[in-house]
Amino acid sequence: MSSDGKPVSIDKKLRYTIFGFIALLAVAIVLLVLVSRNEEESRGADSYIHLSGQSGFACEYAEAQKLYAFGDGVLKVTKERVAYLTLSGNEVFSTSVSYNNPQCFIDNDNCVVFDSDGYGFVVMNTNKVLYEKPTENKIQSATLSDNGLCAVITASSDAYGEVILYNTDGSLISRWSSYNSGYPICAAFSGDERYFALTTLNTTGAVYKPYVRIFSLDYNNDSISASDYAVFTIDDTEILSYTDYIGDRLYTFCADRIYTITNDALVPLVDSFGAINYVRIVDDVIFVVYSDGVNQLNKLMILGTGGDIIYDSEVGSDVNAIASNNDLYALSIDDRILIYNSNGNVVSDISVDEDIIRIGFTDNNRLVVVSTGGVHTVDY
Repeated sequence: MSSDGKPVSIDKKLRYTIFGFIALLAVAIVLLVLVSRNEEESRGADSYIHLSGQSGFACEYAEAQKLYAFGDGVLKVTKERVAYLTLSGNEVFSTSVSYNNPQCFIDNDNCVVFDSDGYGFVVMNTNKVLYEKPTENKIQSATLSDNGLCAVITASSDAYGEVILYNTDGSLISRWSSYNSGYPICAAFSGDERYFALTTLNTTGAVYKPYVRIFSLDYNNDSISASDYAVFTIDDTEILSYTDYIGDRLYTFCADRIYTITNDALVPLVDSFGAINYVRIVDDVIFVVYSDGVNQLNKLMILGTGGDIIYDSEVGSDVNAIASNNDLYALSIDDRILIYNSNGNVVSDISVDEDIIRIGFTDNNRLVVVSTGGVHTVDY
């Protein structure tokens, strides 16, 4: 019977039944698609996270490009201003700058922002701006020690380049000009800050000649001075584009090989890689992202100080960002974030739903994730 008491025809009953079946079928299909999508997105990962649902703040892609994970917040670097922000987007402190091409180097709770091919830099920590300095020549790069000593590599009008060392208060430690060793490439401080290493490339001969120069840092009351300590070279014509210390032992890297100092000589640590893409030293081991060749999957190898292989495995195609603290290493690759300890164990494997630009560790078992949609925090 219908609602008005009239009989319902068989055809009408059949239509109601068919319409009801179609509606139920549509709901079932939607649920199946959603479940399948979530299963696909989280396949192989410990968890799947919608970044937009995490704490933090949203911003446009162009804005996100200016943000760096720093301390328990983010550093916003623009041509006119450098500011430290909380994870809610509120400004803690800032300083005005005038840079054409600002670049940022972060070491734990210290950072240096410099104008690449420009004439100024600023050093700060998570509490305040420590000092700002102009330079006479164009800045090529800058780096920091764990405790805030700063090295700035610049061009030079009468040499291949210049390296200027600054104390934590901005006072000058030393100024070294490269007349015979070639162009300064990169620099690093030893863990105890007793040594300072610089790689250079001499291009004046028939073949390129790479060098590693080491300076000793001598402490006298409140002052520091630098003096020549040792010079090393290799037979290959490689560019030693990255260098770092484990304790007081130096490691330096070219496109396909790692060198270290053994018996007063710079020697390969292991057989050559196909292509080294990223290097980071964490907890006295070396994390190397490499591939066997063009268009090959990236692999992650963890090496001990003597070249022993702790871990070696494929990790994915496209590296987005890497980060580390004193104990852990994080790799954002494809749509996942992998976190490792120095034993090669995967501490966390997280799948995310936005493209990641940068990542960084905070002090409370969380990652700061800068994505194309904003700033987020992720527990691991």
